[in-house]
Amino acid sequence: MISETRGKLIAAGRQAFATKGYADASMDDFTADAGLTRGALYHHFGDKKGLLHAVIVQIDQEMSDRLTAIANGADSVWQGFINECVAYMNMAHEPEIRRIMLLDGPAVLGDPSQWPTQNACLQTTTASLQRLMDEGTIRPIPAEATARLINGATLNAALWIASADDPKAVSEQAVAAFLAMVEGLLKNVPAR
Repeated sequence: MISETRGKLIAAGRQAFATKGYADASMDDFTADAGLTRGALYHHFGDKKGLLHAVIVQIDQEMSDRLTAIANGADSVWQGFINECVAYMNMAHEPEIRRIMLLDGPAVLGDPSQWPTQNACLQTTTASLQRLMDEGTIRPIPAEATARLINGATLNAALWIASADDPKAVSEQAVAAFLAMVEGLLKNVPAR
């Protein structure tokens, strides 16, 4: 019953935040759509901000699952790493991710690089870089430091894309710059 109630509230919150935005979504949107009371919302999430956090955790997990599948579907660890990073930046085009994760989330919850979910992302990127070093694809580098720089670059690119007047043009620029930047990690840089 508890997980069902939480699930209903998260689903209602997600729908309201995606369609109306955080500022315009009301407590009544969440509770009426879920067929629950405000008391249930307060009990499970404390307030609207707590519900937004729960929605972000859910979307973040879904994004992570998608990105893992993208990376695992590539022909090489390097191509999987590139595909995963580019896919993350391009997720900024998706309306729900754009609005909840990249516009409203930072405005309400603060700097996304400080969200608890970022630790898992940092660990994944660090592990990918270590695998690439171990197989000899990239030069020996401090894996965690490089992961922090890459995660910062992709997050800032996604934020830039999400807030751009012309997201497609910005995305193309961001991806091209990112690819040029990470190419410098390769032991054998491809000839142009």
